[in-house]
Amino acid sequence: MTKNRVMAKYLSAYILFTFLFIGCKENKKAEPSPPEKELTVLEKIAYANGYKNWNKVEELKFTFNVDRDTAHFERSWIWKPKTNQVTAISANDTLTYNRKDMDSTAYKTNGGFINDKYWLIAPINILWDKNGSTNELSLKAEAPISKESMQKLTVVYKQEGGYTPGDAYDFYFGDDYLIKEWVFRKGNQAEPSMTTTWEDYSEVGGLKIAKMHQNEDGSFKLYFTGLEVKTN
Repeated sequence: MTKNRVMAKYLSAYILFTFLFIGCKENKKAEPSPPEKELTVLEKIAYANGYKNWNKVEELKFTFNVDRDTAHFERSWIWKPKTNQVTAISANDTLTYNRKDMDSTAYKTNGGFINDKYWLIAPINILWDKNGSTNELSLKAEAPISKESMQKLTVVYKQEGGYTPGDAYDFYFGDDYLIKEWVFRKGNQAEPSMTTTWEDYSEVGGLKIAKMHQNEDGSFKLYFTGLEVKTN
């Protein structure tokens, strides 16, 4: 075999290997990527309110305000979610406690914190509470205040445990998954115990928070001031 024929043989083998290698790479690229997991409605609502940024939150400060007719009530909180430390600040007292180890005084104070925190970040809280509640989605429902057609998520808490066992909440939201109105039904009764708006959304520390809630005639207003979020 001549030197030229040997070279031609090796060249042909090299070209064939190159084409096979390129073909393998192209086939590898052509393989479809696995489909992304479809988010649940609880996840969609939570993520619309900044849940992806929650793990960055080191400290959350807020003042919970209620105006009912001419009466005003307020209390402030400093919450460090990574350590579960809470500082409650009222007109008469300041109490710092850890939610992992509460005495009777802290447990009673923590009931107020749970209430105020739920109003503040309920769209994220319902994702945390998914193992302690049942959920039902209606794709089309009439919102109680605006009368607009929205989606409705009903969350019913279990009868045992917690500060308000057996209570139910109806969340009304649009295609953006931001809550627009809600209904609280004590003990899962049929009649509403309270109905308010969710409005005046602001982004604070990567979280989207509705700062104002009011009933239909405006005689009841629940709102948040002094919102501060420290992130890492």
